[in-house]
Amino acid sequence: MTANAYQLEANRTKLRQQVGGWLFVVPVLLLNLIVVIIPSIAGLGMAFTDWSGVGSMNFIGLANFEKLLQDQVFFKALSHNLIWTVFFLIVPVALGLLGAYLLSGIKRGQMFFRVAYFIPYVIAAVVNAQLWRFLLNPRVGMLKALADCCGLSFLDVAVFGSRDMALIGVAFVDMWHFWGFLLVLYLAAMSGVDVELYEVARLDGANRLDQFRYVTLPSIRPTLVFTILMITIWSGLVFDYVYVITGGGPANASEVMGTYLYTSAFERFQAGYAAAVGVFMTLWVGIATGGFVLLRKLGWEV
Repeated sequence: MTANAYQLEANRTKLRQQVGGWLFVVPVLLLNLIVVIIPSIAGLGMAFTDWSGVGSMNFIGLANFEKLLQDQVFFKALSHNLIWTVFFLIVPVALGLLGAYLLSGIKRGQMFFRVAYFIPYVIAAVVNAQLWRFLLNPRVGMLKALADCCGLSFLDVAVFGSRDMALIGVAFVDMWHFWGFLLVLYLAAMSGVDVELYEVARLDGANRLDQFRYVTLPSIRPTLVFTILMITIWSGLVFDYVYVITGGGPANASEVMGTYLYTSAFERFQAGYAAAVGVFMTLWVGIATGGFVLLRKLGWEV
């Protein structure tokens, strides 16, 4: 076979490999185009209309965004998303790190604890929410029972019915189901830390707190930064627990952008205005992702 024939056969083989690869990729790209890209573009266009969800659309330019920037309820919902983000970046992360570090020293029965802490995360959000609605019911719930039997009158409160406590109450329920997931992630990352690093630290006189600060945290930094990014994104998109437990009430005390978008679209029939809220939620995700990229450029390898 001549050199030209060999080259021709090699080109055909390369072409078959490329075509075969695209045949596997194209269905996924088409699905992504239909499910994600086209609806996203349509939603962005809808934000510039007065569409009610049915009937025709009328282009109104930036009117929805002008209205949004003057909407006190929206800014209240945005502030609640910020509070939610701060809460979840502190409480569940701290509990997850602490629990993982304590469990990392357990050699026997560790799998039992992993499963036990992870179970709440795999239970459906609606089930978790209804469970805690019953436990914290102001008439027959756990706090009411403690208040009656132990004389702790300060516990006799309607957590989800209080304007001061509703948002934190819902955040607590979501945190209860979520922090075990972080614990399992951090524990898996800690299991990959070189044991010799701890031995060297102990020889240098480091106590357990110093070992955690100077050995564990730097070693699991990629996992930690990734979870911080995901928590920030999820906090901007939170919807299910707030909607099921309080619906954003009482009096918008637990309203977040997700529930405000829902009520605007499906209760007030302002689909165009709801799409404008969705654009702000997309900006939230974009800012979080941009911060993630900036951390990488600053040397926080993830």
